[in-house]
Amino acid sequence: MINPIIQSVAIPNFDPETVTLAFFEDNDDLKENFGKFVAENKISLTHITRQGFLDKDDKLKCNNGNDEFVLFKSKPEDISTDFFRNSLAGFFSSLSAEVKKVNIILPNHKYYEQLFPDANDFYQSLIEGVHLGCYKFDRYLSKKEERTVSVNLVSSSQEKVAEIAETTLKVINGVFLARELANEPANVINPVSFADRIVAEFSQLPNTSVEIFDEEKLKEIKMGGILSVGKGSATPPRLAIIKYNPLGALKNVALVGKGVTFDSGGISIKPAQNMGWMKADMAGAAAVTGAMLNIISLELPVAVTAVLPLAENMLSGNSYRPGDIVTTYSQKTVEVDNTDAEGRIILADALWYASALNPDILIDLATLTGAAAVALGDLAAALFTKNDELATNLISCGEKTRERLWRLPLWDEYNELINSNVADVKNTGGRYGGAVTAAKFLEKFVQGDTAWAHLDIAGPAITNKTTNYTKTWMTGFGVRLLTDFIRGIK
Repeated sequence: MINPIIQSVAIPNFDPETVTLAFFEDNDDLKENFGKFVAENKISLTHITRQGFLDKDDKLKCNNGNDEFVLFKSKPEDISTDFFRNSLAGFFSSLSAEVKKVNIILPNHKYYEQLFPDANDFYQSLIEGVHLGCYKFDRYLSKKEERTVSVNLVSSSQEKVAEIAETTLKVINGVFLARELANEPANVINPVSFADRIVAEFSQLPNTSVEIFDEEKLKEIKMGGILSVGKGSATPPRLAIIKYNPLGALKNVALVGKGVTFDSGGISIKPAQNMGWMKADMAGAAAVTGAMLNIISLELPVAVTAVLPLAENMLSGNSYRPGDIVTTYSQKTVEVDNTDAEGRIILADALWYASALNPDILIDLATLTGAAAVALGDLAAALFTKNDELATNLISCGEKTRERLWRLPLWDEYNELINSNVADVKNTGGRYGGAVTAAKFLEKFVQGDTAWAHLDIAGPAITNKTTNYTKTWMTGFGVRLLTDFIRGIK
């Protein structure tokens, strides 16, 4: 793991073992601007890279031991809200061990105001790229990299940039907590150890309380959905609740995250190929956990309750079966058509509990269906809601953070597909429209007229090649999105 030590500085000393990055906004004037910068600051260079930071073989261009400029060049029409984050993530993930210091000359925000109306968001995206490029999940390697890199953010607004860097670090801490939880193997993170980790992380934080329902408590309050899914495992299920209640809270929000710490499919067992990825079937719960850490550390003026159903879906003589009828916390009954559609069953209990708290907004995150991933790939999560304002705000936050959402229908006609002759609802609706019928199932367990949104993050939560910072490990998708959304509540 590389630990970046970030500070905001004026023009630094350009000494050996330094790589300096420069962003120049106008390609036509690149040579002139570069020469002017070097002359004004009396910089002596032994080598200048003018072709970008990767060569044809995707090898990093870096002359270690000498001062060097690495130029990120892009036409304005090619730049997205992820350009700086992704470019810096790629650069830092490729840095050789010899590099001890990096000077980043921050570009001028005014050239990117259309993409980033707020300069804070612009510079945060850059700083996030540094951290994300340094991330590695290597704790189980016998030989792992542990080193620090000094990162100087060079700008004329030192205090402002320093403040943004501090805020960004708090956001990244939540992202890394979510990634760590999702990347851990299932023999380390199970329902009990996940709940224990929540207690360790949150029980001492200000304005925060934690409550864990064990299997006896779940039986007492009749959370039959969580109990049914979890009973095939040797490790019992849990329900974890994190409550953050700051003084003068503006709104009340509930967040629910699917926490299936390993999903074998149960009796309806999954194919062997890529089953190991199912250690991350708790990525929704991990993302909500990371977002809660951010919300608390940033002291956001919104009361937020996280409700996390935690279970392991395994095969045994005690497993629930296709054809079983499960009575959920709501007392509504579910016909089990497929034991691999387990996430919605544990979410049924959690959503009923969370919506009973009468939140102003209720959002759940879940790696719920392969159908969502088939429809949207790795580039976006599926968004389901009947609340247009909530949809607009979430989509906007997703574009800013590059954790993008695409809205799919929640039409009532889909209810026919999950009708049951023997129970109140069936847990699958057939091959077609699988992400929609899963969302319609969840909708039945949201009480009243709560403004509710369901995010099916099955695609982007898993390792994917869409960016430099998602191609190796589970991604922590949703943490930055939720943080930005909560931060924007007025």
